[in-house]
Amino acid sequence: MMKRIQGIAASSGIAIAKAYRLEHPDLTVEKKTIAEPAEEVARFEAAIAKAKEELEAIKAHALKELGEDKAAIFSAHLLVLSDPELLNAVKEKIENEQINAEYALHEVATMFVAMFEAMDNEYMKERAADIRDVTKRVLAHLLGVTISNPSMISEEVIIVAEDLTPSDTAQLNRKYVKGFTTDIGGRTSHSAIMARSMEIPAVVGTKAVTAEIQNGDIVIIDGLDGEVIVNPSAEVIAEYEKKRDKFAAQKAEWAKLVNEPTMTSDGHHVELAANIGTPNDVEGVLNNGAEGIGLYRTEFLYMGREQLPTEEEQFEAYKTVLERMEGKPVVVRTLDIGGDKELPYLDLPKEMNPFLGFRAIRLCLDMQDMFRTQLRALLRASVYGNLKIMFPMIATLDEFRQAKAILLEEKEKLIAEGIAVSDDIEVGMMVEIPAAAVLADQFAKEVDFFSIGTNDLIQYTMAADRMNERVSYLYQPYNPAILRLISNVIDAAHKEGKWVGMCGEMAGEELAVPILLAFGLDEFSMSATSILRVRSQLKKLSKQEASRLKEQILAMGTAEEVVNFVKKTFDLN
Repeated sequence: MMKRIQGIAASSGIAIAKAYRLEHPDLTVEKKTIAEPAEEVARFEAAIAKAKEELEAIKAHALKELGEDKAAIFSAHLLVLSDPELLNAVKEKIENEQINAEYALHEVATMFVAMFEAMDNEYMKERAADIRDVTKRVLAHLLGVTISNPSMISEEVIIVAEDLTPSDTAQLNRKYVKGFTTDIGGRTSHSAIMARSMEIPAVVGTKAVTAEIQNGDIVIIDGLDGEVIVNPSAEVIAEYEKKRDKFAAQKAEWAKLVNEPTMTSDGHHVELAANIGTPNDVEGVLNNGAEGIGLYRTEFLYMGREQLPTEEEQFEAYKTVLERMEGKPVVVRTLDIGGDKELPYLDLPKEMNPFLGFRAIRLCLDMQDMFRTQLRALLRASVYGNLKIMFPMIATLDEFRQAKAILLEEKEKLIAEGIAVSDDIEVGMMVEIPAAAVLADQFAKEVDFFSIGTNDLIQYTMAADRMNERVSYLYQPYNPAILRLISNVIDAAHKEGKWVGMCGEMAGEELAVPILLAFGLDEFSMSATSILRVRSQLKKLSKQEASRLKEQILAMGTAEEVVNFVKKTFDLN
């Protein structure tokens, strides 16, 4: 039976392939008394054997697809599975206490992990991570549940999941993963942002895909209109193949603009930059003709691992990006963790309201060792390109001054050590808290630039969590309150001779482009895949004509009025 499921179009394009359900099983264990310890030990040994077999296959695949360093992780996991100390401790526990294998394994592994983590030795801490991973795999076999492994996918599929974590998305292989769809999330959720940077179609926030789609079902993802079609008929597949070809032709048309500067019809230049999460995203940035990187989200360096990245690891990542951009501006945002992005190894206390809590610059000013390591890596990399540094989540002038002072201290230390540091690094801030937008005239005296983060600015101004489906009607980019804040920030910066970018998702939206042009935005930063479409749109707009509408737009009372007015004036769908 063919089904149509409506969701949110999160990444453009059409994909047709088999469904692959990505599930995180429940590995909760209960203590049970058993009558036959020998049978329980045999069950444990069988689970170990299965896990070994699986890991050998994953290791071989990783070696072929990802190289030796990634395969080494699985060699370490196999060593754990052969460790007599660990295995014998579990068996003894089963025999002496007459308890089930799951509980015995859980208890022994927890003890080993705690022991290794307490050691002041990197190698031993890595062993703790290996034990944790391997235990999960063996537990899954004992409990009779399967662990999905997205990196092992070897045929064309569409991923179906409740949601995708950043580490899930990092494991996806673009060659085989043709698109994905999730139950939850919106256009600004991490999975959506990652889909755009990977250039694969995605539909999120469907509420129903995991309930309606089975492994192996044929699925169409329509990332243009936000629709998922399950088990389509041959006619429907043919219709979507046509739609896919038409979109490909449209993209080929835009591709002709790849080496052109971004000019309006009356000769005004704005900068079109890209948002990235990892050095691997640079390829998409260059292929799509970006004039710079307006947001490098450094938190992906910290995620999906068991400890903080070293200064050296960070330096290499920043240097790679700066070199590949060949002198084009690269705006790096310092660590923005907290809210919806957690780092398990930091072991931060759970908060009632993490979006309004201990996150981003607040965390960095408190955990200064971590912050200084990142700043040193950035400063060392600065000589390899055109680096600009910005601090996220700034609410007060004091926070900006403190962060900048720490940056300058680290710069002096490096120079004293004889290490070269660039002399023209611009230092700016994200404007995502209404307090900063209202006080932009004061901040503009001290920063080199602003970058407006609309994803958070909208949710903070409207007091509506962007991940909460029930208040999603309040996530209104075109509400005049938001537009007045944006206009205020741009005017305040220009008065002090400073430039303003926007790196929130709004910067790439067709409806927002003429408004932001009217307000005088200098740099639009977006998912790389949106750049050529926006360049094509700006070519047809006149800066002078758009500017005349600024006061009219700012005088409106509702988002609906703004949207209708802009659609009509600029002939948008």
